Amino acid sequence: MGYSCTMRQSRYEKSTKFLFRAQELIPLGSQTFSKSRTQYPVGVSPLFMAKAKGSEIWDIDGNKYLDLVNSLASITLGYQNYEVDTSVRKQIKKGTIFSLPGILEAEVAELIVDAVPSAELVRFGKNGSDATSAAIRLARAYTGKEHVAFCGYHGWQDWYIGSTTLNKGVPKVISELSHKFMYNQIETLNKIFSEYEGKVAAVILEPMTSAYPENNFLLKVKEISRKNGAVLIFDETVTGFRFSKGGAQYEFGVTPDLTTLGKGMANGYPLSAVTGKREIMVEMESIFFSGTFGGELLSLAAAKSVLSLHNKFEVTKELAITGNKIAQHISEEIQRFGLNEILSVSGHPTWKFLNWSNSKHIDSKYIKTFFLQEMFLRGILVLGTNNVSWSYTDKQINRVKDAYSEVLEKIARNLESNTLITNLRADPIEPLFKIR
Repeated sequence: MGYSCTMRQSRYEKSTKFLFRAQELIPLGSQTFSKSRTQYPVGVSPLFMAKAKGSEIWDIDGNKYLDLVNSLASITLGYQNYEVDTSVRKQIKKGTIFSLPGILEAEVAELIVDAVPSAELVRFGKNGSDATSAAIRLARAYTGKEHVAFCGYHGWQDWYIGSTTLNKGVPKVISELSHKFMYNQIETLNKIFSEYEGKVAAVILEPMTSAYPENNFLLKVKEISRKNGAVLIFDETVTGFRFSKGGAQYEFGVTPDLTTLGKGMANGYPLSAVTGKREIMVEMESIFFSGTFGGELLSLAAAKSVLSLHNKFEVTKELAITGNKIAQHISEEIQRFGLNEILSVSGHPTWKFLNWSNSKHIDSKYIKTFFLQEMFLRGILVLGTNNVSWSYTDKQINRVKDAYSEVLEKIARNLESNTLITNLRADPIEPLFKIR
């Protein structure tokens, strides 16, 4: 499959022009860091989308893609899922928000308690950051302590982001209360408890990202947290209702004290939740975690429909089957084209990570940008992970496989001939902030 330079330049003409307009009004031209030009190379990428249906999405230039990003893993069932959107349309006729709670708040809470092992009481928010920050405040209120041990990505609020390279604007005194430990390295958590003995309120981590837990890591984290009187929080913003109906905690058999949920819980409608042990969650009556739109009814209607579908069908099992088909093919093609030193895949089948490394002569940022350029040209929208949805057909899975085969072969040929940078039609994406 070949593309001329003219096609490369004109394919994204409207997106590129609209970026200039958007940047006059919006920092980076996007409300979301991971959807901005920091992640999509300008000139060879779609930058603005017009519509989406099922597993497909169209940019404003009219180009169609099979979507492996799925709105940063928030779409698990597919865009415009009929059952979900029908529930939302019915709720619109009743009202989007009331002056007092609607019954959907309790109905969805019941479904969460039924599905998630740690869930006893539930409180809703809108973003993952809402839920993780509420969980940290709960833990501090419950324990009377202030320090936090964290592992993974947990949103934009000061308590977490202040300990990253994007800490501008965060008071140092807040940053000094959060301490990073490393996944599958239990000694790094032990060290935090030793250095801040009797001061750690919470241990928060994503129960899995790109690596599976090893040597009973999650159980050891739980035991150490309990021994030191710290609240254990699983941030299941991504893994909840993606790894299994009960999340990663169900899959790995380790139940935390608190759990945060979001993303796929409402198939793209804005909703998050913090849930967990009753004795901790009752502190919600004492701390102030309250928002006008926490009980917004369209998202709750969507969530009720999503969770009902999980009860009716083996959604997450089918997600894993789809993800495995794609991941296995990628691994085979990596071997076939001799790309083992620069690319590997890891993680859960429903959320597979593409891990890029430098070649002998070329920085990985050039290779990854070339990969994006070529995948977009072939109508596959992908970034750093394959976030599959329930809507893929076998024919679409084969399209994804074919695109990976073509692009990986092209990368191998260009590396061998030392022409990859020459054939790159955009500036490489600079790694500004690694969230995991």
